[in-house]
Amino acid sequence: MMSVVQTHRIGSVGFDVRAALKDGMARLRAADVRSHTLAAELLLMHTLGRDRVWLYTHSDDLLDPAAAEKYFALIARRAAGEPTQYITGKQEFWGLEFEVTPAVLIPRPETEHVVEVALERLGERGIKINMKTGAPSPRLRIADVGTGSGCLAIALAHELPHAEVFATDISAETLAVARRNAARHGVSGRIHFVETDLLEGLGHSPSSFDLIVSNPPYIARGEAASLQREVRNHEPERALFGGPTGIEIYARLIEQAGALLAPRGILVLELGYGLASEVRKLFHVQNCWVNVTITNDLAGIPRVVAAEHV
Repeated sequence: MMSVVQTHRIGSVGFDVRAALKDGMARLRAADVRSHTLAAELLLMHTLGRDRVWLYTHSDDLLDPAAAEKYFALIARRAAGEPTQYITGKQEFWGLEFEVTPAVLIPRPETEHVVEVALERLGERGIKINMKTGAPSPRLRIADVGTGSGCLAIALAHELPHAEVFATDISAETLAVARRNAARHGVSGRIHFVETDLLEGLGHSPSSFDLIVSNPPYIARGEAASLQREVRNHEPERALFGGPTGIEIYARLIEQAGALLAPRGILVLELGYGLASEVRKLFHVQNCWVNVTITNDLAGIPRVVAAEHV
């Protein structure tokens, strides 16, 4: 039986956009790829260098045979489990486009709640100009721990022009991607990229930071088999697994943050599924945290924990 694309062959010139897109969707659906329609669209947009509006307003246009071959090669990679974001090399976060490679975790929409909570908890300190006096607000010092693609650090630098940001990661390869993203969005001059484990070596005295954020590794090692193949087989393990139970990184991070945050400094962390109550307990180990809050995501799942340092 001929494929959809084969039935739409027009001489030896190529295939039309509609048929290529329809066939790509069918192949991904047969491979049980989630959101197969979106993936087929994104891969065809990437192949042609066009946007979605163009695809549907030029559906009768013929594809060059070389473009068709490239598109279906990308479809095959996605059908085999490779994430769309790694194939196209990009992902949107906080309205900004980020380069992503297999060296970094793919930014998720849920992580945007970390930015939202951070800005909310900063309150007036997050406004560059004091609304009462008109004077510039004091410079903020922010740390993003395990920065990955740099999405949190860059989003916060974008929203807080009076902030100096320190973005840490244990991987030099990961930091190279984050640096390119910072340059792309014009915030390189206000972000320091530091190769280190969590917050180690980032401050030699207390009261160093006004805000610390992180989307730490929080999946229990024993849960690897339950992950989607796209995550399990392609995303970096060091960004996924937080130890035997998943909360091990939180314990270290909360302790280190307690030594580096200024009075009224804020710690904001993304939560793994089912970890909210256990992570909340960790804040009681040190007698330096108040106003510990849990924020749910749009699905009603506890997604972000925030606390204020005293």
